[in-house]
Amino acid sequence: MKVTKSELAHVAVKPEQYPTSRLPEIALSGRSNVGKSSFINKMINRKGLARTSQRPGKTQTLNFYEINEMLYFVDVPGYGFAKVPKPEREAWGRMIETYLQDREQLKAVVLIVDLRHPPSADDKMMYNWLKHFDIPVIVVATKSDKIPKGKWEKHLKVIRNDLEKIESDPLLLFSSETAQGKEQVWKTIQHYISQ
Repeated sequence: MKVTKSELAHVAVKPEQYPTSRLPEIALSGRSNVGKSSFINKMINRKGLARTSQRPGKTQTLNFYEINEMLYFVDVPGYGFAKVPKPEREAWGRMIETYLQDREQLKAVVLIVDLRHPPSADDKMMYNWLKHFDIPVIVVATKSDKIPKGKWEKHLKVIRNDLEKIESDPLLLFSSETAQGKEQVWKTIQHYISQ
């Protein structure tokens, strides 16, 4: 997909702050430092629209990025942020659950994992939670440029097995550095938003 227009259109912590349009939404989930902002920027060809941070846990709101006036990417706070106080983490958890469970416009969640490492306990918990609520999941294994091509399949197998991934859920390779997998991810997203 050719992205010609993108902007951070809405920042929300509660449902009354969500966009009122009926555009389809794709949520992006993953641990705090897995590279969600880099993923967004690469997908929409904008270097700094989604802010990347050295400090995990920086995203504390639901950030709605409007793309080509046809869909939203919704960046949700990363999980596994050790330095954030527990009450704050719990508040984020409630905010994320409310959005994911109740939002009619939500078509799928892109679960971003790091190809280099087995999925964390939080990754597994998130995947199982989404499956429990029948929310479609696209698993994207990022940082593929950091692994030799010959070892990709071995690492993907670990992700498949550890997540106990359902066969019908896509598992796609991606690199924010090289744009590898970008077209395939867009094709997959378009499939979900057209349903």
